[in-house]
Parts: sequence; C-alpha cells; structure tokens
Amino acid sequence: MPDETRSPGLRSDPAADEPSLSALVRRHDRDRYQTALFAAGDRREALLALYAFNYEIARIRETVTQSMLGQIRLQWWREMVDAAYAGTPPRQHPVVLPLSGVIREFRLTRGHFDRLIDARETDLADEPPASLAALQDYAEGSSAPLVQLALEVLGAREAMAQAAARQVGIGYALAGLLRAMGLDAADYEAGRGTPALRCAVREIADIAAAHLHAARERRAAIPRSALAAVLPAIIADRFLARLRRAQYDPFAPALVAPDPLQIWRLAFAALVGRF
Repeated sequence: MPDETRSPGLRSDPAADEPSLSALVRRHDRDRYQTALFAAGDRREALLALYAFNYEIARIRETVTQSMLGQIRLQWWREMVDAAYAGTPPRQHPVVLPLSGVIREFRLTRGHFDRLIDARETDLADEPPASLAALQDYAEGSSAPLVQLALEVLGAREAMAQAAARQVGIGYALAGLLRAMGLDAADYEAGRGTPALRCAVREIADIAAAHLHAARERRAAIPRSALAAVLPAIIADRFLARLRRAQYDPFAPALVAPDPLQIWRLAFAALVGRF
C-alpha cells in the first residue's frame, strides 16, 4: 500500500518500490503482510523487504529438484547480504534492492541474516528433526531472527525486547509447522490423525504456547511503536486455540480455512497495545 513518507534507502529503483513488495508478501505471506500494516508508515516498506527476503529463501526447497541447486541459491543470497554490508552496489533484483537499502539504513544485525539462511539449508536435507529439541532449534533459526530484525527496524534493540522477539519467533514457527500439517486433505481422509499423533501434536502445541507466554512476560520491553514486529504471537495463539478445540487433530477440516477475523484481531491488539 502506497505511503507518502518513504525511507531514502528504498528509492533506488521504482520497480522495487513498496507496491511490488506489498503484492509479493500479501500473496505469499498473509500473516506477516497483515502484521506489517500496523507499523508506522515510514517503516512499513522496510518490514515488507524483510518479509519478502524471508519468502525468497523459504521457498527455495520447493523450487529445486536437487539439494545442490538449493545450496547454490542460498549461497547467492549470502552473497547479496555480503554485498549489502560491504556497501557494494546491489543487484537489480526486486527484493535485493530494497533489502540492501534497509540493511544499510537501519544498520541491521548481520548474524540474524546468517541464521535465517543457515536454517533454510537444513530444509534441503529432507530429514525431519530428530527430536523435540531439534525441532525447537529449527523453529528458532527459521523464525526468531526475522522477528528480531523487524524489531530493529522499528527501533527496539534492547536485550529484553530482543529476548521477547526470540520467544515469539519460536512459538509462531512451531504453530505454523502444526498448521501446515493440515493442508493435505488426503491425510485427513486417510484417517492419519491417530491418538499417538494427537499426543505428539499436543506436546508441540504446549511448547509453542509456553514460548508465547514467555514472550508476554517481557511485554513491557516492547514499545508500542514496535508492536507490529511481535503481532505474529496473536496469530499463533489463535491457531493453538482452534487446535485445542479440534482435540489436537491437525487434519481437522476446521483448521484448514484461514481465520476470517484475523485482521480484526490484529487491529484490536494494536489498539490496546498488547500481543
């Protein structure tokens, strides 16, 4: 959505301005697109650039037929991030251009980008996490740094705020993994929601809820101006509540449809300044 107050670092190419990023994120990451709407207008583009970058690296696993090709694409993104921090001219790419501007303008933490890319490298192995601890590590690496980067864009760099962001990232990612399980109708029709599976799903859901609770214990550290970065907690909480009502069957048809009131739930959270 257009905005009159644009960050200078994002003006390098008219083809890469906010409407293009907005369309990309709105189409492929509805959750984060909606949360970004509640950021200040002069920071919204920066969030969309981060979320578009995250989409680009997350989709690599689904777009390659060989692990090596995925490695090459991830390395390409590492080089794009390297160039942004080195101050060299960015590639003419609709996500790289604005992302480079955001990195430089907001002096974002380099390690967060490295962790996001490294986590996507594990996607190429086609092996599920070997334990709950490994699953939490993956959830943290693939999600928490993104929330922390969003907080930095919104001006919240304090240690307590960053710790809350980490917890939100893990909780949201775990809830998202459970949500993704139910997207295959064949699994439901095949009766794969066994008692053992429901037990495992409940355990993961409880861990996700615990991380969200831990984030809220640090609520006071999140300034109202940075609330948009942690609003994914609202989305995760709502899905976990729906999952409980479905008795932890991830293939329940009721869980497939998106929450039609999600934007209003986010709006209320933003209005009252809570997540």
